[in-house]
Amino acid sequence: MLNTTPLQKVQLQKGITQKRLLMVAGLGWMFDALDVGLLSFLLAALKQEWGLSAQQLGWISSINSLGMAIGAFVFGVMADKTGRKSAFIVTLLLFSVGSGLTALVTTLGALLVLRFIIGMGLGGELPVASTLVSESVKSHERGRLVVILESFWAFGWLAAALIAYFIIPHYGWRIAMLLSALPAFYAIYLRLHLPDSPRYTQISDQKKQSSIIKNIREVWSADYRQATITLWILWFCVVFSYYGMFLWLPNIMMLKGFSLIKSFQYVLIMTLAQLPGYFTAAWLIERYGRKFVLASYLIGTAVSAYFFGAADSVAQLLIFGILLSFFNLGAWGAIYAYTPEQYPTAIRATGAGMAASIGRIGGIIGPLMVGYLVAMNASISLIFALFCFSILIAVGAVIWLGKETRQMELMP
Repeated sequence: MLNTTPLQKVQLQKGITQKRLLMVAGLGWMFDALDVGLLSFLLAALKQEWGLSAQQLGWISSINSLGMAIGAFVFGVMADKTGRKSAFIVTLLLFSVGSGLTALVTTLGALLVLRFIIGMGLGGELPVASTLVSESVKSHERGRLVVILESFWAFGWLAAALIAYFIIPHYGWRIAMLLSALPAFYAIYLRLHLPDSPRYTQISDQKKQSSIIKNIREVWSADYRQATITLWILWFCVVFSYYGMFLWLPNIMMLKGFSLIKSFQYVLIMTLAQLPGYFTAAWLIERYGRKFVLASYLIGTAVSAYFFGAADSVAQLLIFGILLSFFNLGAWGAIYAYTPEQYPTAIRATGAGMAASIGRIGGIIGPLMVGYLVAMNASISLIFALFCFSILIAVGAVIWLGKETRQMELMP
């Protein structure tokens, strides 16, 4: 048997290995990414089928992020009150049901309602999952394993790109939405047999029953204020740029003159670059630290975004699109590893959920901004320059305000 801490023995005695924990959490993460990825292709398909304007497409993306903002906060608080496992299951259930029902909608209003519900599940799932995995592994492996958990996102996006390329043009977007929902119910079944976080089960009942208001105040107490400011800036800027850029990728390819099928093909190629982005970040994060990976990969994202927006040939689009995917998703892995390490167990999910929730506000603004700028005939290069600037602000916050947490034990 592997060398284990007392906390890990709690898991292993209940029949859950580290590999199985990672797989169960990662499957849910993958299906979440599948839905978010399909949304970007769904927008391109709906633009043609329903004749939606750029502003209306922006609202679909932003209502999804509004749900994610509320879900991240609500389920982050829930995870500190009732446990990581219960929040984990409810979030995936919301997402699965909402995705399946999307295949039946015939109006924009109904679609917006369902995207809000799906967003709540997505927003709650991600910080809770990263918190659970962070609390269940040894300190010298924690960063690497959370980045690997985040790498399941790339598999989800890859599946979305494949479905979009092979299914949507021939069978329609409704079949694609059904395909995204059905496998997620299997992940729910797997989670029913997942033990809760060993760190969470060992803290006192008094800490678990602490009031929501008290937990929120604790996140902003003197001990954690600088960490909270760092995370809120980091999350807002990165989510603002990510959802503004990636949800609009197929549409931007079409605006640059490519057909629907050709734009899906190019985005599929770019998506493949996410996997080496994650794996290199996972290798570097325990060797050089969280701050190094965050700063270097975010700078790479900013540079790639600028040149992608200014690209005027297929070769340039593919090169800088691939680099954009590589650096941006590698940075995302580091963010999810870094965030839970800033708080003690009693408020860890609340702090991570609040940071993610603030980030989702950026996710509301980013797609809306793109929609309105496109409607005003703003250049793609200007739009991506704005995202480049946003990412550089996040780099500054990490370098000057962030603290290094590599191989540190989590706060009890």
